[in-house]
Amino acid sequence: MFDSLKDKLGSFRSDVEETTEEKAEEAEADAEAEADADGGGAESADAEPEASAESETSEDDSSSGGFAQKAKSFAKGEIVIEEQDLEDPLWELEMALLESDVEVSVADEILENIRKDLVGATRSFSDETADVVEQALHDSLLKVISVGQFDFDQRIAEADKPVTIIFTGVNGVGKTTTIAKLAKYLEDRGLSTVLANGDTYRAGANEQIQEHAENLDKRVITHEQGGDPAAVIYDAVEYADSNDIDVVLGDTAGRLHTDEGLMDQLEKIGRVVGPDMTLFVDEAVAGQDAVQRAKQFNDAAEIDGAVLTKADADSQGGAAISIAHVTGKPILFLGVGQGYDDLEQFDPEELVGRLLGDES
Repeated sequence: MFDSLKDKLGSFRSDVEETTEEKAEEAEADAEAEADADGGGAESADAEPEASAESETSEDDSSSGGFAQKAKSFAKGEIVIEEQDLEDPLWELEMALLESDVEVSVADEILENIRKDLVGATRSFSDETADVVEQALHDSLLKVISVGQFDFDQRIAEADKPVTIIFTGVNGVGKTTTIAKLAKYLEDRGLSTVLANGDTYRAGANEQIQEHAENLDKRVITHEQGGDPAAVIYDAVEYADSNDIDVVLGDTAGRLHTDEGLMDQLEKIGRVVGPDMTLFVDEAVAGQDAVQRAKQFNDAAEIDGAVLTKADADSQGGAAISIAHVTGKPILFLGVGQGYDDLEQFDPEELVGRLLGDES
């Protein structure tokens, strides 16, 4: 998962490490040259006025762009990371992020965070530069990925029952399968569920969700094709309330944010049912398209979080990195396979660990 982006982040660490190693070698050479010059100057010290030596030192400091400061830092076993040290590696990282479908404003935020962490920082030679850069990458990535994050399990546990969760998104991204996976996820945590087919316009929608319900031994509430989606989900909530069911999982028709009729349906579901949570579902492999759709759906009918399907097939990782920052709403789950158990709760810290090679 996200192997391509992982490799590119590793290349950035290597580039900065190489740059700072070259800088350390230059500082060592400069320090040795200064020591040689000081030794030669001592032999003729009696022939030169002290004031003149001080003047030369002052001129050397200013003309060499802080040479004396660099030499002093080197003598203390330190090196200062400067803007020019990061210029090329940061440009390469920017291109890598954009090639991995990271949204432009998100890439800019990541780069700026790294620049703030590293430029002007003094590092001991005893520190591994790669570790220093990795920490900056870790902090920057975590900052953008963690936007809006909340504990899904805790929220469900503490909410009044039944909890109603509505799923929305475009056609063909795996909403119905995600509902089935989440039903299994909740069952494993001791919570009962009922499914509701609010996708009343697509031929075969009832059969699809019914098949999942039978596989999982779940009850599904459906109406005839062409019925009112709000009425279906309302009936599911009533059923759950009467039968002590913990969670209602409501499917809706795939739609574009520009489809006024279908967006009106969502508004009606919100008015009639008052769902506790609306989750946007899209494919991780859709990259920038998924990011933009998430933003558009959130603008048109506010979402509470997102689920990314096919994350196991995504080598880029751009959607996983970008969606929370762009929408202000968290990614809550990743679909990582075809089975009902193949749903992972999204953990920003774990994702960053994977991207930086800390996790397999």
